[in-house]
Amino acid sequence: MITIGMLLILSLFLSACSSEGSSGGTGSSEEILVGVLLPVTGNNATDGKDMLNAMQMAAEKINNDGGVLGKKLKLEVADDACDPQMATTAANKLVSMKVTAVVGGYCSGSTLPASGVFNNAKIPMIVAAANSSELPAQGYENLFLINGLVPDQAQTGADYFNDKGAKNIVIIHDNSAYAKNLADFAKKSVEGNGGKVIGFEAINPEEKDFASLMTKLKSLNPDGTYFTGYYAAGGLMLKQFKEKGVSGFFMVGDGSYSPDIIDIAGAINADGLLVTATPTANFIPGADEFVKDYKSKYNDLTPGPFSALSYNGMNLLADALKRANSTNSEDLRKALKETKGFEGIGQVIEFNDQNSLNQSNFHVMKVVDGDFTLEK
Repeated sequence: MITIGMLLILSLFLSACSSEGSSGGTGSSEEILVGVLLPVTGNNATDGKDMLNAMQMAAEKINNDGGVLGKKLKLEVADDACDPQMATTAANKLVSMKVTAVVGGYCSGSTLPASGVFNNAKIPMIVAAANSSELPAQGYENLFLINGLVPDQAQTGADYFNDKGAKNIVIIHDNSAYAKNLADFAKKSVEGNGGKVIGFEAINPEEKDFASLMTKLKSLNPDGTYFTGYYAAGGLMLKQFKEKGVSGFFMVGDGSYSPDIIDIAGAINADGLLVTATPTANFIPGADEFVKDYKSKYNDLTPGPFSALSYNGMNLLADALKRANSTNSEDLRKALKETKGFEGIGQVIEFNDQNSLNQSNFHVMKVVDGDFTLEK
């Protein structure tokens, strides 16, 4: 006869087994459920949708080639709108759905709290775009970043200014986690190169009128200005920068790397704009087939700034699942950690002790005749 004591012991045993690692959600016995956390609404929806397109394209190809472990990948999209509170809610939703893993992360400010939710649930997350140095500093073993980090981006921008003889620099941020982080490192990099930061300004990202800021900038007569926020404010700022006749280069970080910044500023004002970023797929050797397939699938739309990284992220997940031969979260985490020489579009992925890239992938882009070109 089974006693209450025996049932209690059995219950404790099963509980202990379940705590060793989640088996991962599968949606159904024929599917592996993958969470996708991106801004599909709000000011950053353009880049978010470009990333989603690439992930869907990757998943479709993976499934057409037989899937993973005999199952199809099924994507569950959660909108964070680049808002920390929305991101936390979206992350908890994906956890409740028992996703096997998550791919995404555009804004660092929303990725930071979401990554904590996933790490607590022992769900691996591959971050395709967000790159604040605060992300790896959290020490989350389930968090993996495949974009270069902010310190490398800041140094890329500072080195360009230095090479061009631009010594007096103004840095502007919007107080978001990513923008402030990049601004702080940019200041260190400029000063480390022997330059001088003659202005360090913060704006409201919802601001439309930068007249007073432009007046101040013109009086400072900078050799270069570096805006580290996102493209909605960046486009308006660039337009007013040019109209006011402020001196020097105007550079933005990869949060403003979007065709929308050209549209907002106007092609004439955007001419000469510099961007520290990972190049889009059309500038990456060997990415011709990806660009062709993307355009064919999405009505001749050109891949966005983070499309290749997003495509790589989904393919990396599939590769890790195959190497783990399991959807168990701990097995998957170990497989991701042990990634060596994974060849994605424009990058070879291996992780250092902080689960970020061993090698930076930043370049300087320049707008010429209304389009981005590879400057350095």
